Amino acid sequence: MTGPDEWDGRELPGSPGERPRIPSPRSAAEDHGPLPDTPPVPVHDPAGDTVEALPDAGPGSEPPALQPLPDPDPARPHRVLKSLLGAWALAACSAEETAAVETHLTDCASCADEALRLRDAVGLLHPADSLDLDPLLRSRVLEGALGRRPARIPVPDWAAPYDAETAKLDALLHDMGEAEWRAPVRLRWFEGDRPVERESTVAGVMGHLMAVDGLVATALGLTDPLGTAAPPGTPDPLIRTETFWRAADETRRPLTVHAPWRDQSYALMRQVSFAGSRVAELAVPYGDFRLALRDSFLDRAFECWVHAGDIAEAVDYPYVPPAAGHLHQMVDLAARLLPSALADRRRAGLAAPPQRLVEAGAPGRTLHLEVEGNGGGHWYIALDSPAALGTPERTVAHIALDSAEFCQLAAGHISPEEAAAGQDGERDAIREVLFATASLSRL
Repeated sequence: MTGPDEWDGRELPGSPGERPRIPSPRSAAEDHGPLPDTPPVPVHDPAGDTVEALPDAGPGSEPPALQPLPDPDPARPHRVLKSLLGAWALAACSAEETAAVETHLTDCASCADEALRLRDAVGLLHPADSLDLDPLLRSRVLEGALGRRPARIPVPDWAAPYDAETAKLDALLHDMGEAEWRAPVRLRWFEGDRPVERESTVAGVMGHLMAVDGLVATALGLTDPLGTAAPPGTPDPLIRTETFWRAADETRRPLTVHAPWRDQSYALMRQVSFAGSRVAELAVPYGDFRLALRDSFLDRAFECWVHAGDIAEAVDYPYVPPAAGHLHQMVDLAARLLPSALADRRRAGLAAPPQRLVEAGAPGRTLHLEVEGNGGGHWYIALDSPAALGTPERTVAHIALDSAEFCQLAAGHISPEEAAAGQDGERDAIREVLFATASLSRL
């Protein structure tokens, strides 16, 4: 018995059981050289039987070449335009290629059908994502790092908001060029019963922050950033800021203020971290008033956040509010300062006198301040005396504000009339507290 590939004689033609023979592939005529000349094409004369032939071009002449059908777009052949259909469906063609493909689709039915199928398939794909980084990515990474990184030297809780806000502002300034440092910044605050504005630059705002932070630095025994130009006594933040602006060298590159401000903020954090809770009640003079060091750090954190928002707005960069716990501490400081702010406005003749004087520590007329959202809470503001005690039982008015709007009001960025506050109770008490909140702002 033989295998399928062994010789058994049946391959011979005419033998019994002859297997069907598969012919080997034949070569094309073109494989043996050029084709012979095409014979003359007979032409019949319609008038008779005479047959004529096309004249011969002569020996050795080339046969006439076949002319292809004209392409709709001679500059781009059909096969090229067909190969662009996938890129066209993904909107990845250039403007010139898109115009050529769409012109071709009006003349070629097969390509038009293919283009419709490809466009439908693209709709099933995941929508295209932008390759640009999320502008809030840096803030989220920084916030996560600050929230998880264990500190080698414990930072006091009251200094943590300042530490976080200066780090955020430092990150914002890190990638700014010289032109952005010269960008105009609109500073806003509230004086008396009217809003005030002043134009500065990013460099000017950073000089202002450094000059006012210098009040805290000198209280802790650190070097005054104004140096020998520092005015005598304990001037208020506005005088120190104007002194710094006058002393600044106009020919100096504006971004050179970044490093001194950053170094000063680092020095402040190191100083209070090593000193611990012993310095929390140290008084920091602000001209005509004083703040305990713990409250002064919250005040500086709040102003750092507010002015960082001013800078971010000037350079068109997103900026996020403080963490909820830090924001609550800042709102709490503003609420605790409201009774004193009310008393200052009464002394200046900007508010009505108290309806009833009470002894220090005794309950008096109270306004219930409700701040909603991140960092919010409930505070009871004494209306008649800074030393009085605000209690729920003596509440005569109620204000409800969103935390972001309350901070904007306390920063002087919106007026009391613009604050969208839920109000209930004595109208005069509500008005006085809203204006007192705006009066907390300053340059």
